[in-house]
Amino acid sequence: MDGVEERIKQKAKEIGFDLVGITTADPPQHSDFYLWWLSQGYSGEMQYMARTVKKRINPQQVLPGAKSILCVALNYFTRDRPFFPERRVANEKTGYIARYAWGEDYHRILEKKLKALLKYIQGEIQGVRGKCYVDTGPVLEREYAERAGIGWVGKNTCLISPHLGSYLFLGVILLDVELQPDEPMTDHCGTCQLCIQACPTSALKEPYVLDARRCISYLTIEHRGEIQEDLKPLMDKWVFGCDICQEVCPWNANAKPTTGEAFYPRPDTLVPDLLQLASLTEEEFKQRFGKSAIKRAGWRGLRRNAQIALKNANNEG
Repeated sequence: MDGVEERIKQKAKEIGFDLVGITTADPPQHSDFYLWWLSQGYSGEMQYMARTVKKRINPQQVLPGAKSILCVALNYFTRDRPFFPERRVANEKTGYIARYAWGEDYHRILEKKLKALLKYIQGEIQGVRGKCYVDTGPVLEREYAERAGIGWVGKNTCLISPHLGSYLFLGVILLDVELQPDEPMTDHCGTCQLCIQACPTSALKEPYVLDARRCISYLTIEHRGEIQEDLKPLMDKWVFGCDICQEVCPWNANAKPTTGEAFYPRPDTLVPDLLQLASLTEEEFKQRFGKSAIKRAGWRGLRRNAQIALKNANNEG
């Protein structure tokens, strides 16, 4: 199509995306695995994953006439202190928040960039229709990103780039025009099992199989109500998300820092005070985290998490 693919990729880089690739809008190759995963109950309370399953395994139900999927990734890694083992201090009353939530809410940042890219594409290709998603739509982004050559889905179920590691935000644009697809990425996890061995709750049942019901990220963000007692001590001082399986991944050993200042940490997210979080009022929660991804946990959820983390901190030593 007269080099339009390269122009689109160049524009994506100008807009600020670190990685970009193209794949077809064919159904996911791992649809059967996804259906099996749902049947095992591994999605926990995330009922939307089953409710939208028909769309997730058939892009035509998301965008009728879809022929191509443009996949992008944005690096959010910052060179701040790691979670373990150097930073561990017994009885310290500060919690841990996953890196992706240290800065501003990534949804708004990526959505703005995706819309700008779609507008450019529509200027290049007259009459093309498209839909943009940032992990909130019924699209299996990681598989498409793998097919588009951005990275591969690792044993910890995160997308891993050989150039940037796994601290990546993903976005997709479904298009009803046929573009030249890129070569898919091959798996480079090899025999490594570090992520599986490091998971404190044994949420990684086996390579590439995550039981969300035991995952600290799921427990601190998606799970509502009480957390089962045997899991609480294993949550350590995590109050929002968890990065352990990424911290131990060799592909992140030389991760390059992001150039996006919006993702830089703030003092209240890098070293959050557990006593403050455990006693937050609902109004304080809205003011403090209204523009952060942390709002996903909800006021009650974040307080619950902080109270568990405080108990765990008091039991250290």
